[in-house]
Amino acid sequence: MTETPTGLLRRNRDFRNVWAADALSTVGTRLSMLALPLLALLTLDATPLEVALLRTLETLAWLVLGLVAGAWMDRIRCRGVLIAADLGRAAVLASIPIAYLAGVLTLTQLFVVSLLAGIGKVFFGVAATTYLPRLLPKEDLVDANAKLATNLSMAAVLTSGGGGFVIQWLTAPIAIAVDAASFVWSALWLRGIRKVETVPRQDNPPHLRRDIAEGWRFVVGHPLLRALAGLSVCTVFFQAVHDAVWITFLVREFGLSAGVIGLLGMSGLLGAVLSGFVTSRIARRLGNVRAAVAAAVCFAVGFALFPFTLPGWGLSVAVVAGFMVSFSIITLSVMRSSIRQLLCPEHLYGRVGATMEFMIWGTMPLGSLAGGLIATVTDLRTTLWIVGAGTLLSLLWIVLSPLRTTREIELAAV
Repeated sequence: MTETPTGLLRRNRDFRNVWAADALSTVGTRLSMLALPLLALLTLDATPLEVALLRTLETLAWLVLGLVAGAWMDRIRCRGVLIAADLGRAAVLASIPIAYLAGVLTLTQLFVVSLLAGIGKVFFGVAATTYLPRLLPKEDLVDANAKLATNLSMAAVLTSGGGGFVIQWLTAPIAIAVDAASFVWSALWLRGIRKVETVPRQDNPPHLRRDIAEGWRFVVGHPLLRALAGLSVCTVFFQAVHDAVWITFLVREFGLSAGVIGLLGMSGLLGAVLSGFVTSRIARRLGNVRAAVAAAVCFAVGFALFPFTLPGWGLSVAVVAGFMVSFSIITLSVMRSSIRQLLCPEHLYGRVGATMEFMIWGTMPLGSLAGGLIATVTDLRTTLWIVGAGTLLSLLWIVLSPLRTTREIELAAV
């Protein structure tokens, strides 16, 4: 039996640094995710399509740089990349409150900052998924991923409620300044890691196209990874459609304030907090693959409930749907990362991770853009109905693959 996440924090100083670096920067990032669209809507009078474009630009870098970053990470030390990505994002985000105070903030600047911060997120994300298996033994990976997921869920709850009031009382640019400071915090903790990172030996000299193709072939050629990737691409696409219109839906349809939107999100995201604490137990009881399947089903049903949201007490539907979705996102993310890390050869960590993240995150700008276009052509509630139907259909990846009959990936079989 593996150690609990708390035990891992107690006995591994370097992982404590990773966890601390992740904790506050995750809070800051979630704050900006709420602050940027509200800043665009309430201060710069952005349209639904322009708000969707912010999300599109934030994730566009995965389409261009995701696979390239994976090929590089397999051949270099990742800690320096993590620190550089943190400091770079701190600098670009800090430009927003500076421009706001100077009275020169524009939508164009928000678009540029979203794009540059997205580039930093690509390199940080690929480097992080490559670095964790170099830092820890494989038997600790599920617990480590679960502990980091707990950071994400706690940040989601804290910023959804408290973040809404920060934005309402202190303005969105102040919230974004907090995010910039959080990345500096993260970089300082990462600098304190003591373990010398070892880069796995590569049999071939660097060749970008061949290196990328090798990671792609491993994912597409493995039946479990192929099904997990396909499931994730479909669900993330429709999640991005939802995220692109949800805040606009609450503001335009119900006239909710930033604080109320934050409280509504916080109540639903309690599922993420619970998931972060119990995911390791779920994996031990059900097996890591079955836990992923159960989370995918819960995710789809949750999104199918969102279109039923109504004013007044009808907002409770959004709370229930948000609880289901937030719980399942954390569990599915932890299981997906852990299964991938268990199945992947050491010399392919970066490329396999980047290939799956490219498939997932590269889908987000397409989903965000589709959300804005669908809402423009139809209406906001119809867009939510399309999201619900799409996530339910995504479950065909489970029904038609070995995910349906596989219980667990065993460490001994890797």
